[in-house]
Amino acid sequence: MDLEFAVNGERFKIDSVDPSTTLLEFLRLNTPFKSVKLGCGEGGCGACLVVLSKYDPELDQVKECCINSCLTLLCSVNGCSITTSEGLGNTKKGFHPIHKRFAGFHASQCGFCTPGMCISLYSSLANAENNSSKDFTVSEAEKSVSGNLCRCTGYRPIVDACKSFASDVDIEDLGLNSFWKKGESKEVMLKNLPPYNPKDHLVTFPEFLKKKEKVDNGSDHLKYRWTTPFSVAELHNIMEAANSGDSLKLVVGNTGTGYYKDEERFDRYIDISNIPEMSMIKKDEKGIEIGAAVTISNAIDALEKESKSSYVFKKMATHMEKIGNRSIRNSGSIGGNLVMAQSRKFPSDVTTLLLAVDASVYMLNGRKTEKVTLQEFLELSPVLDSKRVLLKVEIPSWTAPSGDDTEFLFESYRAAPRSIGNALPYLNAAFLALVSRQEASRKGVTVEKCFLAFGSYGGDHSIRAIEVETFLTGKLLSYSVLYEAFGLLKGIIVPGKDTLHSEYRKSLAVGYLFEFFYPLIESGHRICSLDSGNKHNNSHVDTVKSLPFLSSSQQVLESNEFKPIGEAVIKVGAALQASGEAVFVDDIPTLPDCLHGAFIYSTEPLAKIKSLSFRENVTPTGVFAVLTFKDIPQQGQNIGSKTLFGPGPLFADELTRCAGQRIALVVADTQKHADMAAKLAVVEYDTKNLEQPILTVEDAVKRSSFFEVHPMFYPEPVGDVIKGMEEAERKIISSELRLGSQYFFYMEPQTALALPDEDNCVKVFSSSQAPEYVHSVIATCLGIQEHNVRVITRRVGGGFGGKAVKSMPVATACALGAYKLQRPVKMFLNRKTDMIMAGGRHPMKINYNVGFRSDGKLTALELTMLIDAGLEPDVSPIMPRNIMGPLRKYDWGALSFDVKVCKTNCLSRTAMRAPGEVQGSYIAESIIENVASSLQMDVDAVRKINLHTYDSLRKFYNHIAGDPDEYTLPLLWEKLEISSKFKERSEMVKEFNLCNVWRKRGISRVPIVHQVMQRPTPGKVSILSDGSVVVEVGGIEIGQGLWTKVQQMVAYGLGMVKCEGNEKLLDRIRVVQSDTLGMIQGGFTAGSTTSESSCEAVRLCCVILVERLKPIMDQMMMEKSGSVTWNILIQQAYGQYINLSASTLYKPEYSSMEYLNYGVGVSEASHYGKHFFLYI
Repeated sequence: MDLEFAVNGERFKIDSVDPSTTLLEFLRLNTPFKSVKLGCGEGGCGACLVVLSKYDPELDQVKECCINSCLTLLCSVNGCSITTSEGLGNTKKGFHPIHKRFAGFHASQCGFCTPGMCISLYSSLANAENNSSKDFTVSEAEKSVSGNLCRCTGYRPIVDACKSFASDVDIEDLGLNSFWKKGESKEVMLKNLPPYNPKDHLVTFPEFLKKKEKVDNGSDHLKYRWTTPFSVAELHNIMEAANSGDSLKLVVGNTGTGYYKDEERFDRYIDISNIPEMSMIKKDEKGIEIGAAVTISNAIDALEKESKSSYVFKKMATHMEKIGNRSIRNSGSIGGNLVMAQSRKFPSDVTTLLLAVDASVYMLNGRKTEKVTLQEFLELSPVLDSKRVLLKVEIPSWTAPSGDDTEFLFESYRAAPRSIGNALPYLNAAFLALVSRQEASRKGVTVEKCFLAFGSYGGDHSIRAIEVETFLTGKLLSYSVLYEAFGLLKGIIVPGKDTLHSEYRKSLAVGYLFEFFYPLIESGHRICSLDSGNKHNNSHVDTVKSLPFLSSSQQVLESNEFKPIGEAVIKVGAALQASGEAVFVDDIPTLPDCLHGAFIYSTEPLAKIKSLSFRENVTPTGVFAVLTFKDIPQQGQNIGSKTLFGPGPLFADELTRCAGQRIALVVADTQKHADMAAKLAVVEYDTKNLEQPILTVEDAVKRSSFFEVHPMFYPEPVGDVIKGMEEAERKIISSELRLGSQYFFYMEPQTALALPDEDNCVKVFSSSQAPEYVHSVIATCLGIQEHNVRVITRRVGGGFGGKAVKSMPVATACALGAYKLQRPVKMFLNRKTDMIMAGGRHPMKINYNVGFRSDGKLTALELTMLIDAGLEPDVSPIMPRNIMGPLRKYDWGALSFDVKVCKTNCLSRTAMRAPGEVQGSYIAESIIENVASSLQMDVDAVRKINLHTYDSLRKFYNHIAGDPDEYTLPLLWEKLEISSKFKERSEMVKEFNLCNVWRKRGISRVPIVHQVMQRPTPGKVSILSDGSVVVEVGGIEIGQGLWTKVQQMVAYGLGMVKCEGNEKLLDRIRVVQSDTLGMIQGGFTAGSTTSESSCEAVRLCCVILVERLKPIMDQMMMEKSGSVTWNILIQQAYGQYINLSASTLYKPEYSSMEYLNYGVGVSEASHYGKHFFLYI
């Protein structure tokens, strides 16, 4: 079909397109607009968001909403206008106020998610402006980015940037920013905030699209694979005319693809979103009818508007706001949700809500329209086929009957990993009940009628608990009646065989039923009226409306001593990140002959590889080559990674040793074809005559499968544990802890681009925390000298350790493909493959014995620890040292441990954000909690009594403890007690818990001791002839602001030359991308010290340059009266051929290489069906 639409005001016309093509694919491959990112492919992260604008000629109105371009099919935007973050503003046209405020409030780190955040905020601002009755409030600002994931910032600065646009914001409540300084007046703050005017800053709909007419291709349905009927009759004709073997797909928002990852290519796609009968919302006194093609967002709006006549509708709308996120709800339809629940067992919230209100549905079956109850619809057998279509849903109106003795009650419930939405539920429920109470007899409450619906518990679909409804009807509520109802319910809620957390789901169902009826049991209890606000409040759902996302204050210590170091300047490249112009590896324009790669990986933990082929022995479309270990050059090695502790293979050879191990690289003409081909790969395995795989640490112990740990990574025990145990008045023996793994979830998946170069060379762009190691691995794999390899890293879209070792095989595989095929090869791992291959944090099993006195003072701790390192050593041998560092934050009296790093047939684990630090601190706190519990003591008292003195600190940390005045933890402990009002809040928590049966609070104060280690780091500073400065460092910008800190340090260092214009040096400094041929010995960017080391490296460079410039400066000052400008000084230095480039390798002195950092935190949390922090 012929498509015409606009992107950022630019017209696009397409004559032919594969109807399975998504909007994101088109934007990234066919336009210069790269701000739309592929983060998850499920509509769950928000990195791909765009604004979709549609023109309604009848109303002469433009309707806008935020959608997921990764799910939206390109054909469905025909006649629409698309706006990306570049379309809001950019470098050439000027940045939008949203971009400026995101930059000024420090609301980006790695920047991969930032354009999507900006689009979400813009969409909310536009909707508020178009809805004259609706202000953009702080609450709306907070919710505007509720569907966006950010792995870096913690959201506080993002929400500050959003709230700065709110009409009811108190500007003094906004956090740290670069627009104003502490103590300035509100007037100054408002003046310095980048101005926003909707008239100037809202995007207009292109006039050429307003003149576009609807094209009726339904009458020529055999010509196109994509058709758009404009009536139910047309839809029927299209479906009737389709060939009997054709597969059909009805499309509204295509959001189901994000959940089911449909690989099927349909013969015909039918867009039903333009059929009036299926897009209508009809309301009358009987209830409300909602067309199957109505989006969930529009259904919510309709239900909310009718909430005055039926409180049930308001409750339903509130619950539905937790379905997916705003962009998913803007695209996904009510009908699509119901059909997925009916035919594919989708864990739907909508079906549960509709069952509870006794809804019905209308279906088109041939030319006949059928009405059935929702229960009958869900139980249809066979399931819906391609000849039957869901038309609409009918929801009856439920209003309170007259009289004071009879009332309707309605509640809905939902438990999910994320309490405010954007996650599928573990269980949902909705209850509607007609209850009565005889005022005279005051016997209690009788259930006259009830509908009890449950869903998402692991069954085929949502159900009504008919047996429980029948049992409760006519019953006077009492505890015994409820307990009997619970027994019946447990027999009904039966999760499927492979359902996760099945017992938890069953207990949730019972708990929700109890929560609904419990308030009505007591005799004389006031029945909650729907029309009086319904005190039957449901904390699981209602709080989505009013839950405060963030409330905070920040204290910043300001000093001009080392200006501009420490100033809250805008992060380097922040506005570019917001507009989407910051270039990540996958944003580099694809060359015409570029190929794309995808890994084929093992699904067996230990097996021989007999053969590798494709399904039905047919080579998939676009496949160019399949590379295995046999394709590695003869002079090279099968190596995909390396660390201090040894290498890891790029591909499995004849034997795969873990599930997820790379077997081959399939190379195709597009990334889409490469990914599809990898899914179609067929690997034949043979497990005969092989040992059983080692899959647990217990297996590893039985078979003595361990990695060796060098003594430098295995700390010495402390004190005499046997004596400590003898001195103990109490003991806890053989207690066990288990810690699971964790995925990094950097927003940018693993990515690399390799280009063959002249003279047997290869250039690689890698999203890596360790380009130097990538460089070395590639050279070794290809069997060429390292000077033939060049690795470039500009920025990384989040790392957290996952872009260190795990980035190496991705870049190496691309380099192998480019080297062998002599064509560029790019690879962008899809999120599933990335998660399978990532490895993640180390799982552990810990057993301990601890001795202590009756007052809580510890005397000895014995630990046995098993660490699952996986198949390869990676960096796992550092874990014993890393774990013991934070664990020693308490004075254990004496400490001994036996730590084994286990080799298993699992994917190798790697360093993940604070590797060992998190586990060590958790182990310590778990033991302290256990000791306090056994003594029935306040845990804070146990913590306090076991804080180190300086002598015990020295005993546990040796020389790293530093001098006595450097040990500040006790001071921090006391200061935080005062500033947080810890004692007063602790008493308030105790009182709260005494007064509340079902809701509880807790408060905790926890110390931390962080052992810091610096590493050698290179740096280079060069002054160009115009006075501008270019800087190179070994550290990689992964969002931590390394370039900004380095820039400030260079400005400070060169500022030691006291000449005119020094104060503007910061704007004249550029930190450039890492290039392994230009900056060697870069090492790893890890350990939270690379910025510090990089700054010291460039400071030393500046010292050298200042020494070279000083004689010229002195001479010019003698010859001239007055000041000397920076530009004139540099021109003079160039004229005298002074070397204005300095490089160094900073090597920290032994005495300062390691030191301790201290911290204390207080957190207060509330628990009632979910967790949320009240105070931190």
